[in-house]
Amino acid sequence: MRVIVTGGGTGGHIYPAMAVAGGLLARHSDIEVLYVGTKDGMEAKIVPDNGLEFKGISGKGMPRKLSMETMRTAGANVMALWETKQILKKFKPDLVVGTGGYVSGPVVLTSALFGIPTLLHEQNALPGKTNKFLAKLVKNIMLAFPESAQYFPAKGKIKVVGLPVREEIGRIERKTGAAEFGLNPVRKTLLVTGGSRGALSINKAMVYVLSKLIEHTDIQVIWGTGTATYNIIIDELDRSRVDWHCDQWKIMEYIKNMPEALACSDLCICRAGATTLAELSAAGKAGILIPYPYAAENHQEYNARAFANKQAAQVILDKDLNGLLLWEAIQRILFNTFVLEEMSARSKQIFNPGALDRIVNLCLHTAWR
Repeated sequence: MRVIVTGGGTGGHIYPAMAVAGGLLARHSDIEVLYVGTKDGMEAKIVPDNGLEFKGISGKGMPRKLSMETMRTAGANVMALWETKQILKKFKPDLVVGTGGYVSGPVVLTSALFGIPTLLHEQNALPGKTNKFLAKLVKNIMLAFPESAQYFPAKGKIKVVGLPVREEIGRIERKTGAAEFGLNPVRKTLLVTGGSRGALSINKAMVYVLSKLIEHTDIQVIWGTGTATYNIIIDELDRSRVDWHCDQWKIMEYIKNMPEALACSDLCICRAGATTLAELSAAGKAGILIPYPYAAENHQEYNARAFANKQAAQVILDKDLNGLLLWEAIQRILFNTFVLEEMSARSKQIFNPGALDRIVNLCLHTAWR
């Protein structure tokens, strides 16, 4: 059996596609998987580095305003259709799975027109334009959030499957996680991250929060500032005269061992990407969610609201964020054991475990035999 998986542009599309590829390969030894992405996208490096066969095609997201760039992009996307046709003729897939991003467009579209069984996986509560366009052509639409079903007219195709996360998320003991950071497993712990590069708005608000946490030595902090903002924040901490070297605070550029960090944390302050939220749910953690305001079609706010509506998180919009507002939210949740436990339990219930198995089963059911 041969399968093409495709998705790109951001990690939110790439990592679910790689998870599907890995799940299929683990299930059956006779499955061949080819990842098709853009030649110059993130996936062109990430996918081969993870041991998957990769083919690159042309293609770009269309600019919002009409210009010469629009014409060049249209030409690249037409070329992508031709390149996809050549890949399909050579590889002869039994199934094509798209996880979103503009590269999914030509690959899934061409495959569907050739009559090849096709599937989509939508990670966000608000579907992307590419997946909404392709929905009428594919065999099945797999959703992470049930809230996104309202945006797809073909209800009979919809399957709510969840979103795959790393196997170790939610399985590591609290003691093990705390030991990784040299922290006390009994004390309440705040986890802060804005992604690998960082979120300056969150980080600046946290400088104020630390000035308040000085009086609460029983509260521990794991804070990944991100590589792009680490030096800026350290300078701000030094200017604020906050002694950030204390044992109960772990401030670093990047949290490499996120499964352990989640295992020993109680409340997480973060953006609202779909993968991040799926990991919060798998670990059963309450959240203060600050959606990235420039995400495509503001989809992170829709993700965050889905958690807030189930009382698993509090949402603070980036435009409203400041240190005082964040500190008040932390006090309301972290310092109230009943609220914290209730939010954590609700978070655990949002995504059912076993998403990857459900996705692989649906792939095998949909593919040509």
